[in-house]
Amino acid sequence: MAARRISSLLSRSLYLPSASAYPFLSQGRNSGLGRGTHRLSTAAIEELIIPPVQVNYTKLLINGQFVDAASGKTFPTLDPRTGEVIAHVAEADSEDINRAVSAARKAFDEGPWPKMTAYERSRILLRFADLVEKHSDELAALETWNNGKPFEQAAKAELPLFVRLFHYYAGWADKIHGLTAPADGPYHVQTLHEPIGVAGQIIPWNFPLIMFAWKVGPALACGNTIVLKAAEQTPLTALYVAKLFHEHNLAKIQADAMPEHYEAELEINDFPQNARWKAGLPPGVLNIVPGYGPTAGAALARHMDVDKIAFTGSTDTGKVVLELAAKSNLKPVTLELGGKSPFIVCEDADVDKAVELAHFALFFNQGQCCCAGSRTFVHERVYDEFLEKSKARALRRTVGDPFKKGIEQGPQIDGEQFEKILRYIRSGVESSATLECGGGRLGSKGFYIQPTVFSGVQDHMLIAKDEIFGPVQSILKFNDLDDVIRRANATRYGLAAGVFTNNLDTANTLSRALRAGTVWINCFDVFDAAIPFGGYKMSGIGREKGIYSLHNYLQVKSVVTPLKNPAWL
Repeated sequence: MAARRISSLLSRSLYLPSASAYPFLSQGRNSGLGRGTHRLSTAAIEELIIPPVQVNYTKLLINGQFVDAASGKTFPTLDPRTGEVIAHVAEADSEDINRAVSAARKAFDEGPWPKMTAYERSRILLRFADLVEKHSDELAALETWNNGKPFEQAAKAELPLFVRLFHYYAGWADKIHGLTAPADGPYHVQTLHEPIGVAGQIIPWNFPLIMFAWKVGPALACGNTIVLKAAEQTPLTALYVAKLFHEHNLAKIQADAMPEHYEAELEINDFPQNARWKAGLPPGVLNIVPGYGPTAGAALARHMDVDKIAFTGSTDTGKVVLELAAKSNLKPVTLELGGKSPFIVCEDADVDKAVELAHFALFFNQGQCCCAGSRTFVHERVYDEFLEKSKARALRRTVGDPFKKGIEQGPQIDGEQFEKILRYIRSGVESSATLECGGGRLGSKGFYIQPTVFSGVQDHMLIAKDEIFGPVQSILKFNDLDDVIRRANATRYGLAAGVFTNNLDTANTLSRALRAGTVWINCFDVFDAAIPFGGYKMSGIGREKGIYSLHNYLQVKSVVTPLKNPAWL
């Protein structure tokens, strides 16, 4: 979802609130009467704060303009705190995808974006990041309102990381280059790294802004144009930040010192000797098309004029995207998919610290995190102590209106996800796992679920195999390293893993043995802009972030030229 340095903006210590004054009621064990109870303050959920932001952008963004869907249709986007409608958003379908792809294609083939210098592209990305920083309070509020995540998390962690990611990719824009290579003969050989063209991007609802940055940043740095389908559950912040790419920004720069490419418009009356400029993104370079997966998403994945697809979401949907891309023009695909990440607590662990980190690894972002540490493996020597303290920590977790200070957990994203999580909880009870706490709905409206802890979980149970994507911690027991390595790897997923140990040899053994794209040692969810992220097995194809993400949006061309009478080879 560590120090307060920017590289650890999503690590645990930055925004884990202390124990709150809003404990809550829990159902108990399998019978419904657990070994502990919560004290529920319904005020934390029922008395809601009015979001301090207005919804101004609800149309499709195509070719630099906000437009209605061709069909005229809209869909409701909801407030997860209540299930009530925030706004109605234009619903893109195949005709709108065609319009957006056409705009992106023209911008790539005929527009200035891929032809301007890399330094100019870098400056545009930096100006955009500055605009986002200026509007960060509104964006954090909009993200919380539309998604349900705690405002403190959005404002203190995710918005700064969003800005950092665009600074990072702006830095890469003018450092992308090819190589020269020796040949067995009189030839000059060079490679060119060229933008791939029109990139189709499909982002999920759990981290709308962060996923926007992961996708858009590297694609633009490489000189591509984009058609991005925002999730139907959370379209509002993507539309807002896309508007900022075309928004005016006031800055105190002397007019005579302003570079020509700023496209300045002097505001003599209001700002003498100052300048006003746009972030600078040409029309058609970035197009935002909110809509549903089977219509807008499928149309984008199968489009014959899209050169590349990047998708983040479930493994099952990723298979569909891959198939559509293959059956159309065989466009390359990057997939960041599901996970069932092990979090391994070794026998030498400081139990109190391990409990807190394991709690964060699972419950962060309401458990709606693809790399959540959702299989908590605990060595048998410390299992009982760990279990009791984990249960106590879950009972202390503060759940309520995510706009309220000190709230650790807001509502789940929508009714569908809410019901899915409750079905998995019932499955855990029916399969004879022990429900230590939680297990039910919290409050009378919205999509709040009690923080839930299961003990006695076995590998064959659905709660130990499937991606629940909710606040449900499954605690399993292991006896030695060979046992936990075998069981941790016995999954179709391989996105991430966590290891908690004081033994360097143990850490080295596990980090190499675990088949996962990221292994966090004594930390979790550290999402530095430079750290690549992606999965093994059915957790995806390719990597996001870091230098590796640039490879997703580049073509490599070899250019060979004969040399006449070369002085050297």
